[in-house]
Parts: sequence; structure tokens; C-alpha cells
Amino acid sequence: MLKKSCLFLFLVLSTVLTFAQAKEEQAVAQQVEKLRKAMIDGDQTALQNLTSDKLTYGHSSGTIEDKKLFIGNIVNKKSSFATMDLTNQTISISDNVALVRHKLDAVTSNDGKPAEAHLFVLLVWQKTGGQWKLVARQAVKQPVETAAAK
Repeated sequence: MLKKSCLFLFLVLSTVLTFAQAKEEQAVAQQVEKLRKAMIDGDQTALQNLTSDKLTYGHSSGTIEDKKLFIGNIVNKKSSFATMDLTNQTISISDNVALVRHKLDAVTSNDGKPAEAHLFVLLVWQKTGGQWKLVARQAVKQPVETAAAK
């Protein structure tokens, strides 16, 4: 009887933990989508709310921006997005840190020059005060054969 009770308790706890993990992954996915939309729209308030004051935002070119520069470049259209498609997204959560990887394909404008971006991106989100905030981002260019197969 004790073995059956322990097994039942284990199954219930596993189910609860799995549900909680899935709920947090969904919350992170929603934040990623809000960030995508805020970057396309140049929404300063949303970008402020979604990012940590400690943000380090790495571009595939090697350029690193802090929160102020990242938001300023988006809002002032120095770096803008006409479209941004995120695919092959994975989310891994450990405690209050979420790692998000995805493929990014976008139509952009950099200093007024039209361009396309084909990147693999790693986002690091941290849950503080009950909200997921972007702490770090790093992008690398997709290999030519991957971007062409898009």
C-alpha cells in the first residue's frame, strides 16, 4: 500500500511540475512574441518593459549594445524591421532563467539601407518580480546554405 501511495504521489507531483514548466515556457514564448512585435513597431514603452536594465544585446556583426542604445536604435529607425519571422524556436527553463533559441529571417533597414537578416539567435530571459525580462541576446549569421533553403 505504501508503494502505491508513493507512486501515486510521484505521478501527481510529476504532472504538476510538468504543467508548471509548460506554463512558464508559454509565458516566455509570449514575451518573445511581444519583443518581436515591439521591434517591428519601434514601440519604446514595450521595449523598455521587456528588457532588463542590464541588457547586453549582441549583433551578428559583433556589435554589442546596452539597453539604452538598443532601444534608441530601434525607436530612431537606425535599425528597423519591416518583417521578422521566428522559426524553430526552443525554450529551456532552469529556475528563473530561460534560454530561447530560434531562427530569425527578416527584412530590415540599417541606417536607411534595405537589407535582409538570416540569423540564429540566442535570447536569455530572467524572471524578476514575476516578469520575464530579456537580459542578453546574441546572434550569428546562418550559413549560406541554411539561409538559401528558407
